Amino acid sequence: MTIADDAKNDRPSSGGAAALRALHVPGDPLVLPNVWDAASARIVEAAGFPAVATGSAAVAPVLGYDDGEEAPAQEMLAAVARIARAVAVPVTADLERGYGLAPVELVERLAATGAAGCNLEDSDPRTGEMVDAAEQAAFLAAVRSAASAAGVDLVINARTDVYHHGSGSPAERLAEAVRRGREYLAAGADCVYPIFAAEPADIGALVEGIGGPVNVLFRPGTPSLAELAGLGVARVSFGPGLHRAAQEHTARLVAAIRAGRSPYDPHDPEPSGR
Repeated sequence: MTIADDAKNDRPSSGGAAALRALHVPGDPLVLPNVWDAASARIVEAAGFPAVATGSAAVAPVLGYDDGEEAPAQEMLAAVARIARAVAVPVTADLERGYGLAPVELVERLAATGAAGCNLEDSDPRTGEMVDAAEQAAFLAAVRSAASAAGVDLVINARTDVYHHGSGSPAERLAEAVRRGREYLAAGADCVYPIFAAEPADIGALVEGIGGPVNVLFRPGTPSLAELAGLGVARVSFGPGLHRAAQEHTARLVAAIRAGRSPYDPHDPEPSGR
C-alpha cells in the first residue's frame, strides 16, 4: 500500500472543502497559525482553530530541504497526508507552484492526502520571477477543471507575489495585485493571497478592488487581527513565523545546555569554572 492509498483510508471524518470555504468570511477572518508537522497540527486543533494550514517554508526545513520547491513533491505530499490524518478539521496545504506536477496529477495526489485546499503562487519558487498573469490564471483554471472532472471539491488560495517579487511604485503594485486577484477569482480561485501586503490602506484597497475573499500574512508590523477584520480580510495566515520562533526558542534551550545550565530555568547561573 502506498502513502497515498493509506491517506485515502484515513481521511478526516469531519470537515472538508465546503466547511473550509465557509470559514472565509470577510470581516470575520479564518485565522491559520501555519503548522509544519502532525504534532504542531494537533496543537492548533486542540487550541480550538477550525482548520489547519501548512506552510512550505516551515515544512521544507523539517524535511531537510530549503523552501522554493527544493523538497520533492512526494515528500511534501506525504507530510501533508500525515498532518491530515492527525486532525479532524479541514487541512489546506501550501504547494508553492505545484512542484512541477500537471494539474490532473496535482489534484489527484493532493486529494489522496485528505487535504481540502491548497495555496498556489504566481512566481517561480526557484528564481523569484513573476509568472505572467494570464499564464497563472490558465494554470488555476486547469486545476479547477481537473478537480471538477475528478469530483473533488478543492479550496484554491491563489497567492500573488506582487508585493514580494513585483516591481513598480506602490500604486502600481497595488493595481497589479488587484488585477491579478480578479483574474484568479475568475479562473476559479476561492481566495486571493497578496502576500506581504501590510499597509492598512493597501489591504483595504485590495479587499475592495479584488471583490472576493482576501488572505493576509500576519507578521511583525502587520495590523492586528482585529484591525484586519475591520478591513474586511477573510483569512489570516502566519506562514513560517511560528516555526521560526519555535526553532529560535529551541536554539536558546540547546545553548543553555551547552553552557551547562538548565534549559528550563532562565535564572540558572552558568557553572563556575566554565
